[in-house]
Amino acid sequence: MSNQLPYKTIAIVREIESPENPGGLEKRVSVVPGDVGQLVNAGCIVFVERGAGLGVGFSDEEYISAGAVIEASDDIYKNKDLVIKFKGPSLESIALMRGGCTLLCMAHFGSFPDRAKLLEDRQINVIAMEEILQSPKHHDTNEILARTAMAAALQPFADNNTLGGLKIRVLQWTNRIAPAIRRAGNRDPRSLRIFQGDITFDKLDATGPETLYFYDSASLQNPSLLAQLKEAGCHLFDLEVFENSEGAKAVSFWEENHEPHEFGMRRIQCLHQTGQAGARYGLKLLRENKPELELANVKAVVLGYGNVGQGALHEIYDHGVREIAVLGRSHTSSGRIDYWLKGVDLVVNGAEQPEHLRGINYLITNQHLATIIDKGSVIIDLVGGSPSNRSPVEPVMSCSFLGDPHFVQSGVTVSALWGWPMLGMMRETAITYSGQIVDVLCGRERLLNGLNKLTPGVARALVCGPFTGEI
Repeated sequence: MSNQLPYKTIAIVREIESPENPGGLEKRVSVVPGDVGQLVNAGCIVFVERGAGLGVGFSDEEYISAGAVIEASDDIYKNKDLVIKFKGPSLESIALMRGGCTLLCMAHFGSFPDRAKLLEDRQINVIAMEEILQSPKHHDTNEILARTAMAAALQPFADNNTLGGLKIRVLQWTNRIAPAIRRAGNRDPRSLRIFQGDITFDKLDATGPETLYFYDSASLQNPSLLAQLKEAGCHLFDLEVFENSEGAKAVSFWEENHEPHEFGMRRIQCLHQTGQAGARYGLKLLRENKPELELANVKAVVLGYGNVGQGALHEIYDHGVREIAVLGRSHTSSGRIDYWLKGVDLVVNGAEQPEHLRGINYLITNQHLATIIDKGSVIIDLVGGSPSNRSPVEPVMSCSFLGDPHFVQSGVTVSALWGWPMLGMMRETAITYSGQIVDVLCGRERLLNGLNKLTPGVARALVCGPFTGEI
């Protein structure tokens, strides 16, 4: 069977300077030694460029022990069936690949049109890692439980048509509660805020019958608060009570009545870590800009409640910020977002717009920086972009890079780093990415079977090709 393998020879190449890696500061390697053995056992000959893993602490000897062949930089791209790297390639590297081979990388094809054209001219098949999706979509039990719990909490307000005026307050951020936050956000309440678990009654911003407090008594830090909230006329909903009384039935009902979506999450991603790294850097910048401001009193706003946004929520929460506002689509509409930006200290954008709105519609504008957002405040853009594929944060003309990660405009500090997990998370995210990449190659998707047998979640990621032979 190995003789028939479309990708018999695989190159794991070192990250060097490229359009999205100026200065070569990206040091992660796409496949770590611990995962090489799966490729070798599948019948592949794995070539690793000399020194490819050194930047994140993996030696050539470790690769050799795993069954790989170490190869010099001059030879690593030549005569390989499949080339795997993390960032997109340098223009010089493309010339070394044979026509008809396949490149698997974070291609960001629309952001670098000159490179895209060169790859097409060279007839290099390109599979963009960032475009590979689950197929079909998978929901784990905890996600279903949290979502159905929030749906149950919101149902009375939907029934009497008061959801639009509801103030949802979530007592503490946890992985278990995160899917409930997402469900709350996409129901478009009047407002959605996340509070520290040890918050006291006098620090709350809203009480009364138009307020819902959602919590999990399995981990709640200040249960004495609940009696005060009840006395103040707030609605209360406990995830733990819901799980014990309705959980199994709710999950079963959901699974029976929801056909799986064709596509789910990205298969190769560190989206949560992206949110964490971006928010961590934003808080660092904020401490430098406003040293007198206590972290607990930071006015923080997160745009979006998906995987990247949840990572930002997680990080800001862990730093002790008392409350975090989470904005959905209606909150970020023109005019309405102004309310949330007045007096803000930290804005983290995790909201991505559809392609047809990029470069046309902006959620945070240059005018906001000039007239509404206070000087010394910080904007972290987790979505990023390029001049041809703009971010919804207007001052971000293009992503920033490790060598110069932020800039100041109208007194506001802005950062939109290309590859946020490079900030302090290189080794751990390299290991995560490697496991996902090899699973796509050898596991469910079995990409090693070649371009003729792509699963739907991978087929959509073939952004260049298919090409079959050398040019």
